[in-house]
Amino acid sequence: MGNFSYLQPGKPAIFKDQYVTKVNECLLPYSDGRKGDIGLVGLPFSKTSISPSQASAAPAIIRSILGGFSTFSGEQNTDYLDLKLLDFGDVDTHPTDIEGTIERLYISVKEMLQKNASERYIILGGDHGVSYPSIRAFKEHFGTVGVIQWDAHHDVRNLDDGGRTNGTPFRSLIEGGYIKGEHLVQVGIRDFANAREYHEYAKEKGVAVYSMGDIENEGILKVIKNELARLEGLVDIIYLSVDMDVVDQAYAPGCPAIGPGGMTSRELLSSISLAAAHEKVIAMDLVEIDPSKDFRDMTSRLGALAMLRFMFSK
Repeated sequence: MGNFSYLQPGKPAIFKDQYVTKVNECLLPYSDGRKGDIGLVGLPFSKTSISPSQASAAPAIIRSILGGFSTFSGEQNTDYLDLKLLDFGDVDTHPTDIEGTIERLYISVKEMLQKNASERYIILGGDHGVSYPSIRAFKEHFGTVGVIQWDAHHDVRNLDDGGRTNGTPFRSLIEGGYIKGEHLVQVGIRDFANAREYHEYAKEKGVAVYSMGDIENEGILKVIKNELARLEGLVDIIYLSVDMDVVDQAYAPGCPAIGPGGMTSRELLSSISLAAAHEKVIAMDLVEIDPSKDFRDMTSRLGALAMLRFMFSK
C-alpha cells in the first residue's frame, strides 16, 4: 500500500460528488471588506419563550442542514453555485440578563447592516422575541419598514404579565414607533390560538390580519401579492418574519407551540418565493424552531428550504 494514508485530520469524512455544490459551501465567514449577496446572522436566544424552548440551538442546526441541499434549481434551470452567503456568526448572548441580551441583538444586527457588505439579509432565531431588536435595527438603518409576518399568533401580548417575551415583539415595535400598524401584515393566524383582546388590538392598530380561514378562501399567493402591492408605496423596505408555527404540526413538529390547522409546507415555500422576489423585500427572519423537539430535523429542513426560497428568488 506504500505510504498512502486515508486519514484526514481536521476534515470530515464526507462523500464529495465533483458535479454537486452544496449550499453550505457558499457560506463564507465575514471579514472586513468582504462583499456577498446575502448577509446571515444568528440570534440564538430563546429565554423569552412562553413555552419551554431550545430554539437558541436552531442557527447552528440550520447551517449544518444547508449541506443537504444543492445550489441547482431544476425548476428555474439555474445553478446558484456562485452565490456568496456572508456569515456574521452568532451573537454572544448573556446567560441571565434578558434586557441586556435584547440590546446585544439590536447592536449586532445594526453592526451587520452598517458594514454594507450585502444587499439582502437572513436572521436566524431564536424565538420570535428576536424580531423586536432586529426590525428595530432595520428601521433605524433603512427608514420605514413594512413587515409580512407568517404566524399562528398575533404576538401583541401585553408586557405587564411577564415583560418582553416571544409573544410581544410586534406590540413592542408598534408602541415603540418602529413600525406602524398599517405596515404590518399577519398571515396564517390560527383559530382558537389567540385572545379576543389581541385580535381587537391588531385591528385597532390597522394591522392587516389574514386567518387560516382567509387563506383557504382567498389563497395564500393572492393575499401576498395584494399586500405587497399595497405596502410597496408606503414603505422603504419590506421585512419577512417567518414564525414556523404558522405551519401545520404535521409538517413542522419541532415548534414549541405546534398546532393543527396550519399551512402546508408548500404554501409556506411558495408564498416566501413570491414575496422574496419583490424588489423592496431585503430581509427575512426565521424563528421558533426547537431542534430538541423536532423529528428527523423535519422542521429545521423546512426552515433551511425556506431560506433557499428567499435566497434564490431574484
